[in-house]
Amino acid sequence: MNPVPPQVTRRSFLRSVGVTGGAGALFATMGALGLAPTAAQAAPAFRAPRPSDFSLTGRKPQKVVILGGGIAGLTTAYELGKAGYDCTILEARGRTGGRNFTVRGGTEQTDLDGHTQKAKFSDGVYLNAGPARIAQWMVTLDYCRELGVPVEVFTNQNASAFIYNESAGMTPGNAVRYRTGKADVYGYVSELLAKATDQGALDSALSADDKSRLLSFLSGFGAIGGKASGYAYTGTEHRGFVTDPGAGTDAGTILGPPPSLTDVFASNVGRYFSFEFGYDQAMLMFQPIGGMDQIPQALTRAIGAHRVRLGAAVTGIVDGPSGVRVSYTQQGRSKQITADYCVAAMPPHLTARIPHNLGADVTASLASFPATPVGKIGLEYRSRWWETDYKIFGGITETDLDLQHIWYPSYGHLGERGLIVGYYNTGSAANVYSALSPADREARAIAQGEKIHGSKYRTELATSFSMAWHRTPYLEGGWTSPPYTGPGYQLLLQPAGRVYFAGDWLSHAVAWQHGAFVSARATVSALHQRVMAG
Repeated sequence: MNPVPPQVTRRSFLRSVGVTGGAGALFATMGALGLAPTAAQAAPAFRAPRPSDFSLTGRKPQKVVILGGGIAGLTTAYELGKAGYDCTILEARGRTGGRNFTVRGGTEQTDLDGHTQKAKFSDGVYLNAGPARIAQWMVTLDYCRELGVPVEVFTNQNASAFIYNESAGMTPGNAVRYRTGKADVYGYVSELLAKATDQGALDSALSADDKSRLLSFLSGFGAIGGKASGYAYTGTEHRGFVTDPGAGTDAGTILGPPPSLTDVFASNVGRYFSFEFGYDQAMLMFQPIGGMDQIPQALTRAIGAHRVRLGAAVTGIVDGPSGVRVSYTQQGRSKQITADYCVAAMPPHLTARIPHNLGADVTASLASFPATPVGKIGLEYRSRWWETDYKIFGGITETDLDLQHIWYPSYGHLGERGLIVGYYNTGSAANVYSALSPADREARAIAQGEKIHGSKYRTELATSFSMAWHRTPYLEGGWTSPPYTGPGYQLLLQPAGRVYFAGDWLSHAVAWQHGAFVSARATVSALHQRVMAG
């Protein structure tokens, strides 16, 4: 039976629904008619296996060997451990955490080129050499809550930070404040759009009311003048102040008029603004108090350090009908471990090199994930001159130099010393720095950073420590670019016999701990369901 009489059009029917039931009823009805998207049913909340799962069925807990002690491997052991699975983690490095690596005074690192560094950072100063921020929607924060890891705000965008585009003609000492660049771009774009609207260029797309509302929005968004001025953008306090407002009659001194429209667009400052709209980059963001490695340390404690074998480099995987045998070396000795199941939570391009009997298609699929070169350097300074001289408290300066990004610390504000991330770069820029010795990386970073911050960038420097993730043993990359549409990605979402795979590379949150967490949880669920069904 047709619920809508044939003489009633969909439009008139929907209009009547809207009048009687309001916008919510109208939207729901449109969804029912296939005219608007309906909300997707939420995925069921993750539930870790419980001890009762085994006791109710009479099954004994299974043994699981986990390859890699990064976030995915740790999470796998942590969640399976809640039900009493007997988990053992093999981690090739001397610590857990994988790419979650916090450098403090005394930290030592030797890269694949033989460069050895020992950090000389002061007490309380640290570099999050890998992940350094957490978006508030990420499951990572759920684990911080569960594990008792306190967090603080990480400042991902700061209006007082700088933009420096040397290729667009900016010269040393003349970087543009982020707020100033944004005000000028938004102002001129608003002026152009307001003029086009007023001159009728958008009449085919906008009603009279639409035009009025748009002009009202542009007035505030771009801080432009009214119709009498031709909607001109002439600059306001949005651009910033030369001297800040003070007491009494001191209204402060606003920055002078903006450069011309042509000069602002030529400066290319607008290329950075879309960054803050990214779902995974929008404020608020957070970081663990005391360093990002508080997360793997808490996971390791919860699992039990006796379940983690450090310095254990995997050399072979043999899958069989009743179990898995893994070979590895530790302290120069060859060893083996057998288990009912195996979870490979190592970087895929490294797992592809390990001899195994999982099939050529598995090897090819693992090798199809390209590793991304990524570099960082931490520069400790004897004073927090960026706070005292520039009033910058956290945030990021964007550049077109091979530094790419300069980060200011989001901890230790108003203290005596602090650490700036002097470069955070990827791709060819990361390769440029990784080819240098640590001393030369520092020298290059300082020479580039001086163009933005002047002499104190050099004279106040105390020490540095640099990371080249693609030249780091047992990792050899910062992150990967999954071949989502290829068959290899789908293949690795399934187990190869009794061997499962997990990592941020099998998620849609690559390079984030969130991706490692959710991938591990998916693997835990699949493995446990198999055990219970068996």
